[in-house]
Amino acid sequence: MSLITRRRFLTRSALAAAAASSCARLALSAPSGPDVHFPTEARERIAIASYPFRDFISAREQPSGQKMDLKDFAVHCGEKFNIRKIEPWSRHFRSTEPKYLEEFRLSIEKARGAVVNIAVDGDHGPYSMDAAEREQALTFSKKWIDVAVAIGSPSVRTNIAEAKDTKPDLDRAAETLKRVAEYAASKNIVVHLENDNPVSEDPLFLVQLIEKVSSPWLRSNPDFCNTLANAPEDYAYKGIAAMFQHAYGICHVKDMETNEKGQVFRVDMTKMFGILKRANFRGYCSMEWDTHGDPYPGTAALVAQTLHYLGPIS
Repeated sequence: MSLITRRRFLTRSALAAAAASSCARLALSAPSGPDVHFPTEARERIAIASYPFRDFISAREQPSGQKMDLKDFAVHCGEKFNIRKIEPWSRHFRSTEPKYLEEFRLSIEKARGAVVNIAVDGDHGPYSMDAAEREQALTFSKKWIDVAVAIGSPSVRTNIAEAKDTKPDLDRAAETLKRVAEYAASKNIVVHLENDNPVSEDPLFLVQLIEKVSSPWLRSNPDFCNTLANAPEDYAYKGIAAMFQHAYGICHVKDMETNEKGQVFRVDMTKMFGILKRANFRGYCSMEWDTHGDPYPGTAALVAQTLHYLGPIS
C-alpha cells in the first residue's frame, strides 16, 4: 500500500468514525417521543380556537385593517374569556415571515399566554396518486412545523386534503405522514390528525393511518361534532372513542354544529367527556364553537360546560 493510499485510508477511516460517533450522539440525545407538560387545573387546560372568530380576524387572503390581527388574539381572549391559551388557524396568519412570527411570539409572551396547537389547512392530498402532489403536501406540513417552532407551539394539526385523482389510500397516506412525523420529531413538534372532512378524514381511517405510521409524534385530534354531523350517531361516537385512544395534545370541544341546510347536530356532552376521561386524555381542550351567530356567547357557554365536566386530573 502506497503512502498516499495509506493516508487516504486513514483519513476516510477517521471521518467514518467521527460520523458514526456523531450519529450515535444524535440518537442518544433525540427524544424518543413528545413530553409536553400539560397543566392539571381545568381552566388552564382550555384554549380558544381562532377559527370561530374568522369574521373578526384579518385573514391572509383578505387582509383588513378593520379587523383584529391574529397576534393580538391571546390578549383579546384573556379580556373576553379569562383564557390566554389559543389555537390559531393557519389562514389567520398575516405572514409566515420570520419578522412577523417573532412579533407574534413576543405578543403571546406579553399576554402571558401560549399557543397550544396550530390548526393547519392545506390543499394538497397526501394520498394522491401523483407523487408531486404528495411532495407538496409534505412540504406544506414541514413549513407549518417550522412555524410552530418559531412561535413556541408544541404541535400542529395538519389536514388531509381530498385528492382529486383517487379515493383515500392508506398506504400512500402513511408513506407521506411517516415523513411528516419524522420531520416533526426532529423539531420536537407533535402532529395531530382531525376527523373533519367526511371523505378524507373519517375517524376510523385516521386511526388506521396513525397505527400504520406507528410514530409517537403522529397523534389524533378528536373533534366532538364533525363526525356526528356527517355519519350515524353510533358510528360517530365509536369513531371518536377510537380517536381518543390515540389523542395526545389537543381535542376540539363543540356542543353542536349547524350544517349548510340549517340542520343542528347536538353533542351528548356527558357521554363525550366520559369518553375523554376513560381515555385518560390529559391534553388541551380547544373551544371551537361552530354554528351560526355570534361566537362570543357560544364560546363562553362552551368554556362553562368544559369547566363543569373537566374537573381536575386525579
